[in-house]
Amino acid sequence: MRARATALVVLSALLLAGCNDSQSPPTAGPSTVPSSSVPLPPKTTDQPTTPTPSATPTSTPTTGCIDAKLEDLTLRERAAQLIMTGISANGMTSAQRPIVQKQKPGGVLLLGSGGSLAHTKAATAAATTAATVDGIKPLMAADQEGGQIQRLKGSGFTRIPSATVQGTWTSDKLTARATQWASQLKQAGVNTDLSPVADVVPASLKKQNAPIGQLDREFGNTPAKVGPPVQAFVRGMAKGGVITSVKHFPGIGKVRGNTDFAADVIDNVTVRGDDDLQPFADGIAAGTEMLMVSTVTYTKIDPKNRAAFSSIVIDGMIRGDLGYGGVVITDDVGAAANVAKVPAGQRATRVIAAGGDIVINGASNLTSAMVNALVVKAQQDKAFAAKLDASVRRVLALKQKHDLVTC
Repeated sequence: MRARATALVVLSALLLAGCNDSQSPPTAGPSTVPSSSVPLPPKTTDQPTTPTPSATPTSTPTTGCIDAKLEDLTLRERAAQLIMTGISANGMTSAQRPIVQKQKPGGVLLLGSGGSLAHTKAATAAATTAATVDGIKPLMAADQEGGQIQRLKGSGFTRIPSATVQGTWTSDKLTARATQWASQLKQAGVNTDLSPVADVVPASLKKQNAPIGQLDREFGNTPAKVGPPVQAFVRGMAKGGVITSVKHFPGIGKVRGNTDFAADVIDNVTVRGDDDLQPFADGIAAGTEMLMVSTVTYTKIDPKNRAAFSSIVIDGMIRGDLGYGGVVITDDVGAAANVAKVPAGQRATRVIAAGGDIVINGASNLTSAMVNALVVKAQQDKAFAAKLDASVRRVLALKQKHDLVTC
């Protein structure tokens, strides 16, 4: 076995158990799926000095195989498991291929417009081979919401209507359609859909809300209308064997700027325990295996940190208030304008330090800097090393569930 890092894995009570991706435009009204019974905490604008303690885990990740894999991986390989690197949906470019081959990122994200299902299958197969390390295959992801945000729409892929249309369907219909869409993704070698959008866009803000409302990516304009389609979509994708990532916590339906293209995007309305967080709780209740956190700064929650870098948001609200023990993934912190002023390495270390697990990096050339930064910090900080290993465990547990780990 290869050398392992000295940091001991400490799974704390944080454990229980994706990307404001409108770089190319995304994707439901009454539905029959009941809302989640997961209660939200009372609203508050108080700024806690420490994160709310996380809920006690109801289950732990499968050990045996995961323990063996964790021990086999070098520290650098572990760090790389926490990076999802963007490549062309048409296949790795000549510049991207050596990066994926050398860095072995734990996830690969298809960006831009892809070709046919057969062409996509060839592209994902090549990327999977390049990124696989010690029998651990990468998460292969795409933004397949529908409407203006559908990366894969060539021959073999159904054209998916926008979320505003999906939101008018019954839950049974949406679940059935999502199962069909998932089947196509699986055939193409894609195992992860960075959907659905759980953001609530108030009707009064639809035309001003650049990332969601203007692109018809919202299922509805109230939590009651958004929650059921979120659940229906998650359940449909799960039936088709595809991982979902409910996004963009704690909501970008009230902002005006798009974090992909604008800097210093702020939400000065949303509070901890906000009613509009309910669709995220609904998605968790439906079984989503990932939860995506935004890069917006929420002044009434944590004015000092973007959500993806905030322990109040991740450890406090996601792990604690919602009791979520699954994988927490960020919106893009690679190519997005909203984080451009933050050194690339710090983007990765701050996510893991805050309790997050996977860092989406839309700029493949930044992959090495992010992996290097995670390694250096883990070598210097035992507490951080423990967090890094805990995140790798969550990622490996998810991969094992989807047959992406060979023991």
